[in-house]
Amino acid sequence: MILEMKVPSPGESITEVEIATWLVEDGDYVEKDQAIAEVDSDKATLELPAEASGTITLKAEEGDAVAVGQVVCLIDTGAEKPEGESKDKETKKEEAPKVEASESKPDKKETKTYATGSASPAAKKILAEKNMSASDVEGTGKDGRVTKDDAVKAVPSMGTPTGGNRSTSRSKMSMLRRKVAERLVEAKNTTAMLTTFNEVDMSPIFELRKQYKEDFKSKHGVSLGFMSFFTLAVVRALKEYPAVNSMIDGKDMISYDFVDISIAVSGPKGLMVPVIRNAENLSFRGVEAEVKRLAIRARDGQITVDEMTGGTFTISNGGVFGSMLSTPIINPPQSGILGMHNIVERPVAVDGKVEIRPIMYVALSYDHRIIDGKESVGFLVAVKEALENPIELLMNNDVKKALEL
Repeated sequence: MILEMKVPSPGESITEVEIATWLVEDGDYVEKDQAIAEVDSDKATLELPAEASGTITLKAEEGDAVAVGQVVCLIDTGAEKPEGESKDKETKKEEAPKVEASESKPDKKETKTYATGSASPAAKKILAEKNMSASDVEGTGKDGRVTKDDAVKAVPSMGTPTGGNRSTSRSKMSMLRRKVAERLVEAKNTTAMLTTFNEVDMSPIFELRKQYKEDFKSKHGVSLGFMSFFTLAVVRALKEYPAVNSMIDGKDMISYDFVDISIAVSGPKGLMVPVIRNAENLSFRGVEAEVKRLAIRARDGQITVDEMTGGTFTISNGGVFGSMLSTPIINPPQSGILGMHNIVERPVAVDGKVEIRPIMYVALSYDHRIIDGKESVGFLVAVKEALENPIELLMNNDVKKALEL
């Protein structure tokens, strides 16, 4: 019996996917539920499992865009599993690269070798005017002879030849990467984006983490990181400035009474933004557990479309890569994004004296069409106040209760 395998729908509104990688070869025997391909949608990369055991015939190539419901392979369920197939395949995979490498090198050299020092009189004259020799030019004439036309087209070197590799490569961007690119350009072109900056003294949070991080991790199984402090500080600020927790829909402004925080994370396939739902109801433990869960799923390529859909505000942490300052781009249709950066010890004035404190620069990019300067600056100041006074403003003066210790 021949089974037609069709592309399943990875999520609502997605009508097309791209075959990123075939994990099997045409004619292979596959087991039921074995991953046979990775497919890219505009939101995530998903594995395509075999629906039955049998011999597979591929009907699409890597890089092909296929519609949801389209047949991408056939599985002959009546075929018997060949004996010793896996062992033979491993041997082939080990041998193939060696043969290919040994054969390709001589070919490459042969196509690029040409006679040097041989040029027509007219070509020699032109090359002399350019302070070049025939050996600097690849001749197109018989036996590699440099012609007058070769000399005219020759461009003198602007630097000292080093003999280094100057090769280039071209690869097709994944559907996810192309969609991210489209959304970033869309955000720049369709929003009145503006960025405001501030700095945060991280000393109070450093002290809290130093004192309670071991107890927190031993009890809850997750680390007490910076994301929980920032997430809860953002929740508090959004309640105070609801316009930042709003979106434009045509001629209407939609405001939300809940806070879904998108967390920008770097996955193996590019930028992903999983969403922490109803962050206003989460504790420090709840935020840290959800951040860890989503980060692991994004890293392992298991994140689903539903987990990245929605979000009313985004937090991006470029500081983990060493960024000192940046202007983050809004994640449409949202109206605001907070950028975190690296923490550096800097001299600051405290009560008339210079002290060294761990300082983080923070940036808020916002859509000026619905968020005024007063609200944007006020929002960022509210975030700063909460981070610099977390015991009072985020923990209600009861640290152990807030950390559930």
